[in-house]
Amino acid sequence: MSESFGRFRIGLVAAALALTAGIGSVYAAEQQTADQILNALKPKALTRSLSGGGAPAPKAMSQDDQRFIDGLRTKRTRSLSAGERERVATIAKEKPSVDLEITFDYNSANLTGKGLSAVNELGKALSDPDLKGGVFLVAGHTDAKGGEEYNQALSERRAESVKRYLGQKFGIAAENLVTAGYGKAQLKNQSNPFAEENRRVQVVNMESSKEARN
Repeated sequence: MSESFGRFRIGLVAAALALTAGIGSVYAAEQQTADQILNALKPKALTRSLSGGGAPAPKAMSQDDQRFIDGLRTKRTRSLSAGERERVATIAKEKPSVDLEITFDYNSANLTGKGLSAVNELGKALSDPDLKGGVFLVAGHTDAKGGEEYNQALSERRAESVKRYLGQKFGIAAENLVTAGYGKAQLKNQSNPFAEENRRVQVVNMESSKEARN
């Protein structure tokens, strides 16, 4: 049986995500507000000093990578292959992030009341002019309990559940939310494979609309 209490974490990434280690992320013990999420997700290009101080702006995607992501946005009729998931992770590697705790019913993709509250804060942040129109990857992860196929499918269904709610509640276009499941392949806490922080969803801001125009 997979997962103890159907918990996930959601990480929104816009400039420094490492999918396997969570480098550069802000991990939340308590639910964060839309403003906190927004501030964590603003691209470096929007916040760095024009005089050259601070961290450098993230590199723009290559044309080949952009075509790949665009293909996932417009032709999502199946689960991503292992190769596609790995390529997405590589593209997302240098983007800023925030982790949000989102809870689901046990062994289910149904959001709990607390989970809905967290996704609502996320939806408010994604609807802000500084993030609105960006392309986000919603990536699901599980802990190490259960078989690989089961966890892979559960991680995909939970990512899809978040995407569906964001579209229905906040009108976020489906083509701007690409989903992927990583199952138990990328444990955040490898020293404790069953730890709850391994049960998470990461949402990666692949390229904000403002970055794209700069």
